[in-house]
Amino acid sequence: MLLSREFISYLSRQLVKRMTPQIIETSSAESAAEMISQLIEEELQVEDRLNDEVRELLSQYSEYMRREGVSYQEMFRRIKNTLISQRKVIRAAGRDTGDNMKLSRDKINDISHKMVAAFRKSREFRLKKDPNDVRLAVVQAMTELLGVEEKVDRAARTKIRSQKKEIPEGSEEWDLLHRRYYAEELKKFGIDLAR
Repeated sequence: MLLSREFISYLSRQLVKRMTPQIIETSSAESAAEMISQLIEEELQVEDRLNDEVRELLSQYSEYMRREGVSYQEMFRRIKNTLISQRKVIRAAGRDTGDNMKLSRDKINDISHKMVAAFRKSREFRLKKDPNDVRLAVVQAMTELLGVEEKVDRAARTKIRSQKKEIPEGSEEWDLLHRRYYAEELKKFGIDLAR
């Protein structure tokens, strides 16, 4: 998943905090944050499942690709793009669409529409503004929070690259260092994922 579950949980709590009571009213901030968190996770898992499906398809043709000298990355990209357009999936990865954040602007907009629809269906919420104004507030808050997360991630990656030895991304050592540096950088911004 593009964002860790901890960050999604933090993002959800911050969205509820920033929008209540001026934009929405809720009977329980915790259940509201949980609902938002679940919605974001489900949206991000759509692309994860699609990636798994593409990997499965490519594994069936690995021998052919090796024999013909076809690039795995190129085929992955082509098949994924085809499936995305056929299924009308909105790309989650911002870097794939030229955005500098982990989530694309399109995905943030899509999530905001689904979030407002969920607010309107649920009895736990009451919108205090026009639904589009609520949606725009969600987009603005998510964009700000994801901008900070991008800075944190970039700083953590820079620290890893500055090590004396080269540490390949995806290795256990890289993952451990990234988690540690990521947590350190979050603290510099005053962000505690547990709260």
